[in-house]
Amino acid sequence: MVWVLLILTGLLAGMLGSLMGLGGGIIVVPALMVFSGFHDFFSHITPQTAVGTSLLIMIFTGLSSTLAYMKKKTVDYVAGGIFIMGSGPGALFGVWLNKDMETAPFLILFGIFMIIISFILLIRNKLKPLKIKGKGIRRTYINAAGQEVEYGFQPVIGIAIAFVVGMCSGLFGIGGGSLMVPAMILLFGFPPHMAVATSMFLVLLSALISSVSHIVLGNVEWLFALALIPGAWIGAQIGANINQRLKSDTLVTILRVFLIIIGIRLMWQGITGM
Repeated sequence: MVWVLLILTGLLAGMLGSLMGLGGGIIVVPALMVFSGFHDFFSHITPQTAVGTSLLIMIFTGLSSTLAYMKKKTVDYVAGGIFIMGSGPGALFGVWLNKDMETAPFLILFGIFMIIISFILLIRNKLKPLKIKGKGIRRTYINAAGQEVEYGFQPVIGIAIAFVVGMCSGLFGIGGGSLMVPAMILLFGFPPHMAVATSMFLVLLSALISSVSHIVLGNVEWLFALALIPGAWIGAQIGANINQRLKSDTLVTILRVFLIIIGIRLMWQGITGM
């Protein structure tokens, strides 16, 4: 029964993570923490092992979904390459922050973090993308109305934001997508579908860096990982296909609702222990 539960968790994590560019850790980490309070098989799970195992899973989620998005030509490789310059060092810093964190504060901070992001997305239409000055990165795309729209960013700002994203990835084991996708949409004017696809490319690169550190620290539950990986791989393919069929506003709304629900659940578990 527990193995079926882990496989289904991996499937859901891969599907939702790929669909919304989150990487899947936003499902795996809270799921493992919740399971630890309901079944003795998971009783030894700590924030560190939940995060370490999640980051290992996200390598496969990120690779699977990136391959799917590559076929649809929605990955901005230049932006992803620049962002990893910040998220890589940030991920290592996040792993260091995570190593001594207790369970209750971890859950509460994680929940608050996700709810803040959901409210930022609520006011996204009132925020204007940052102006691209000088020799910034510039891209264009054709929107739903057939108009050519420009998006882009200053490399220094992109790297700085990516550092924070990487830190959250190493600290919470979420891949950073829950922060990077809103940042790309709100600050840099990325179209939502391209933001999600590029985020998954970044999740793959960040997870590779973060997971190595957690493996060295002994924070990976390998048996759990073996059960989670097949579902995560298949789910990521499903999520990438669904993503292309949704309207941008629908995609953002689903992301917001999901973040609020999970955020409240984690805060409740952190406060009450239930």
